[in-house]
Amino acid sequence: MSFKEISVKELSGNPVEMISRDWALVSAGDRGAWNTMTVSWGGVGELWNRDVAFIFIRPQRYTYGFIENSDYFTLSFFGGKNREALALCGKVSGRDVNKAEKAGLTPVFDGNSVYIAEAETVIVCRKIAFQDIDPKGFLDDKINTNYTGGDYHRMYVGEIIKVLTK
Repeated sequence: MSFKEISVKELSGNPVEMISRDWALVSAGDRGAWNTMTVSWGGVGELWNRDVAFIFIRPQRYTYGFIENSDYFTLSFFGGKNREALALCGKVSGRDVNKAEKAGLTPVFDGNSVYIAEAETVIVCRKIAFQDIDPKGFLDDKINTNYTGGDYHRMYVGEIIKVLTK
């Protein structure tokens, strides 16, 4: 089944559940080199008068370099399906193995972005901002339990430029 483009306003489903419970794959790069990883922290909304998605990536993740060096990133949502493939993409590093191949996932190269063909919904984002998480801003001490190694995330904000669905 092929994708059709829809308006972000037509996006169905609860974005909190889509990211936190169902998970997603964030992908960046090009035909020459790309990577994907599972994300369960992020959101979708409006910021600076634009429809945006925001994600959080730790600097030691292999995907971090691809997002840093790309103008675009994508979020591929599977509607709670492909759980084993998503779990694998969250556990194994693309430095060591071709995760997509091992997980049975197919990359689609679309202009300046890459996403996963098996997804039900894809959000294509143009990177417009980033911010390193600073623990001085934590108002709840329990947040630091997520950072026992001091490996604070970088937040990326992407303007949603295309939404694809099946």
